[in-house]
Amino acid sequence: SDLRQMFTTKSVENIQFLPFLTTDVNNLSWLGYGVLKQDWTLIAVNAVGATLQTLYVLVYLYYSPAKVGGGRVAQCGDSGGVTLALTAPSPPQRPVLLRSLLLLAVLAAGYGYFALLIEDARTRLARLGLFCSVFTISMYLSPLADLAKIVRSRSARCLSFPLTVTTFLASTSWTLYGLQLRDPYITVPNVPGIVTSVVRFWLFWRYPPGQDKPYRALHA
Repeated sequence: SDLRQMFTTKSVENIQFLPFLTTDVNNLSWLGYGVLKQDWTLIAVNAVGATLQTLYVLVYLYYSPAKVGGGRVAQCGDSGGVTLALTAPSPPQRPVLLRSLLLLAVLAAGYGYFALLIEDARTRLARLGLFCSVFTISMYLSPLADLAKIVRSRSARCLSFPLTVTTFLASTSWTLYGLQLRDPYITVPNVPGIVTSVVRFWLFWRYPPGQDKPYRALHA
């Protein structure tokens, strides 16, 4: 839906960049783990995910203007009227580019560490699995601050119900898959996804979106 919105509006207003970036890193990390483990399920799912997230990042960079010097400018005329002037599109915001470059640096450093410095295949698989697990857990736990804000504001309108359902189903599926393979690196990091999804479901029940006041979108 975010990708469709960017194509339709040709802007990135109210769309956060960090989730695209972190999810891309997560997919690429698990893709590397799947390659080392020779698990075609991990390879196929995360290859598709990494491709889509990279597409989201590129589209975001394309439609991301600078905060100053681009877009519409409102000017008040002598008669009190307001004139809208369109300025030329500006290059992407510097923080967005810095985060993208940081992603490339992290991926390059990770590849050098796991591929060149660790010779033993089992050790390499274990350490990469640990890295993927920690990163996935941090992704699932990062919205907890926003969930606390929702409780204080008594408004769940900034939560996405389809995304919550998708996260719950994906986390449950990967947890069961990890249990089947007896792989704790797959099982453990997806349990927080189930827990946070259940918390979100409770928030939807406790603070129905249609029964609250107008809200401001929460930003990470």
